[in-house]
Amino acid sequence: MNRLKLLPVALLILVVSNLAFADRDAEIRDLKLEKEKLNSEIQKLNRQIASTDSMLKADDSRYKTLSQRYKADTERRRAEIDSLNAKIKTIAGELQDERNKQAKAKNRSDNVTAKRKALRAELAGISKKLETQVAQTLPWERDTRLDRVKSLTRDIESGNASEEEGFSRLKSLIAEETRFGDEVAIINSPLTRKNGELINASILRVGNQWMVYSDENATVFGCLVRKNQNGKVTYEWNEELNLEERAAVKLAIEVKQAKKPPQIVQLPVSLSVVGGER
Repeated sequence: MNRLKLLPVALLILVVSNLAFADRDAEIRDLKLEKEKLNSEIQKLNRQIASTDSMLKADDSRYKTLSQRYKADTERRRAEIDSLNAKIKTIAGELQDERNKQAKAKNRSDNVTAKRKALRAELAGISKKLETQVAQTLPWERDTRLDRVKSLTRDIESGNASEEEGFSRLKSLIAEETRFGDEVAIINSPLTRKNGELINASILRVGNQWMVYSDENATVFGCLVRKNQNGKVTYEWNEELNLEERAAVKLAIEVKQAKKPPQIVQLPVSLSVVGGER
C-alpha cells in the first residue's frame, strides 16, 4: 500500500526530472547555438582582422614604397636643382662676361665715336682754314678752287663725308694747293686792265709768288700786287713797271712759251706779289 502511495510521487518526480532535463537540453542547445554564433562572429572578426592586417601590411608596404619613391624623387630633384643651380651660375657668369664685353665694346664704340667726332671737327677746322687761305691766294681759278674746299667743309660738317673720305679729300686739296704754289703756268686770256681796257694777254704765274702779264704786242706789262686793307686781302694790277722789270717779264713769258731757249730767268723781287705791294 505504501508503495502504491509512493508511485504517483515517484512519477511526479520523474516527470519533473524529465522536464528539468528537457530544459537543460534546451539550454544546452541554446548555449551551443550561442557558442556557434559566437564562433561564427569570432571567425568573422578574425577574417576582418586578417583582412585589416593584410590591408595594413599592404598600406605599410605601399607607404614604404611611396617613401622610397619620395626619397628617390627628392634626391633626384635635389640633384636636378643642384645641376640647374650650377648651370644658372655658369650662364649667369657667361651673361655677366657678355655684359662686360658689351660694356667694353660700347665704351670702345663711344671712344671711337668721340674720336671720330673730334677728328671730324678737326678736319672741318683745317678745311675752314684752307678756305681762308685759298680765298686770300692769287685769283687764278680761285672760285673753282674755293668751291671745292667749301664743298668739302659742308660735307664734313653735315656728315655726308666720312672721316676717312674727308681726310683723303682734304689731303688731296692740300696737295693741289701745294702744287699750285710750286708750279709755273701760263695762259692766253682776255684781261681787263686797271683803266678798264680789255686786251688779249699772256698771263704768267710762278707759284703763288709772281703773277705777271704782257699784251700780245709786248707793249703793255703788269704785275699782280697784293694789298691788305683793314685785314682784307685784295689784288690789283700794277702797270707802272720800269724797263728792267718789263724786260724780265717779256723774257720770262717768251721762255715759257718756248719762243726763247730754255734758261733761268730772274724776276725782280719788286714784281712779286708781296714785293710789288704799294
